[in-house]
Amino acid sequence: MRSPAPASPPSRAAPDASVRNAPLPALQTTASGHCILYVMAAEQEYGPHLRARISPLITGVGPIEAAITTATALTRLAQVGTPPDLIVSLGSAGSARLSHCGLYQADSVAWRDINAAPLGIAPGTTPFATFPAILPLPLRLPDLPSASLSTGGDIVTGKGFDAIAQDMVDMETYAIARAAMVAQTPLIALRGISDGQAPVTGLHDWTEYLHIIDAKLATAIDTIPAALETGLLCL
Repeated sequence: MRSPAPASPPSRAAPDASVRNAPLPALQTTASGHCILYVMAAEQEYGPHLRARISPLITGVGPIEAAITTATALTRLAQVGTPPDLIVSLGSAGSARLSHCGLYQADSVAWRDINAAPLGIAPGTTPFATFPAILPLPLRLPDLPSASLSTGGDIVTGKGFDAIAQDMVDMETYAIARAAMVAQTPLIALRGISDGQAPVTGLHDWTEYLHIIDAKLATAIDTIPAALETGLLCL
């Protein structure tokens, strides 16, 4: 019997097209002499007001997609000598306690669904890591309320908010923050509250108010150049 031909090695998966094909200059915006990388999760959040102002990196939804895409983009930008001076994460969040459609900047971010409790490690703590379970985000825009943020791989709704200590929830910011930490780049995270006052029953409950959040996010980022210029935002 003829020996079977050796199996072909599996092909290497290509990098995500949103990062691989994006022209590097288009990934950043310049404000007051500083390069800013805007990062968003999904096209649904990238409405007409933001489209008139920025061309963000779209990571995809969830912590894994956010970490991979952000880290890849930061690596590419560093390789060509144009690392960003600031990362600004924009998007929506859920909250049962904050104002519906209100806009907030995260003052800290936690990872809600990592749980190594059987090892005697507190839930929310990355085992053996040298960084804290709750990552502080000290850089803030002036005159914008702040709130704590929880990131995870699930949609939180209804009574699910009862188990979360933070004020608002999303699915990407912690991952983006870790990529920013590795790149030694400061991060601002702005979130508009899209849902949480009532249980989420379908996609429409998330998308219904994204147009309002789009307008508020656009107004907020309009303040960044002046804040940098006047020293109210110090990198």
